[in-house]
Amino acid sequence: MAEFVSVAHVDDIPVGKGKAFEVGERVIAIFNDDGTFFAIDDMCPHMGASLADGHLEDSTVACPWHAWRFDIRDGSWCDNRRLKTDRFEVRVVEDRIEVTTEPTPKSEDDLTH
Repeated sequence: MAEFVSVAHVDDIPVGKGKAFEVGERVIAIFNDDGTFFAIDDMCPHMGASLADGHLEDSTVACPWHAWRFDIRDGSWCDNRRLKTDRFEVRVVEDRIEVTTEPTPKSEDDLTH
């Protein structure tokens, strides 16, 4: 079972923005989508750009280098939803954002979207 670690204060990530955090040996992008926080792998699988630096709109982040778009809710690539980047569970405890140290396992349902 993955453990949660505290990475930021809720005010550290403005609405409509993302920020990258080192969690163990990974870098995770956490996004504030109208007050709800989501976390995916920060590295774009195309060329390695930081997704946290991308443009966030309608729960989708566009990679700042080549505009590959990912759904921050499930990590899926918007041009082929069968391809996904890792996503991580997020919770807010008091005013702290916590994220799991391990990605959420992909399910069979992920392959049908």
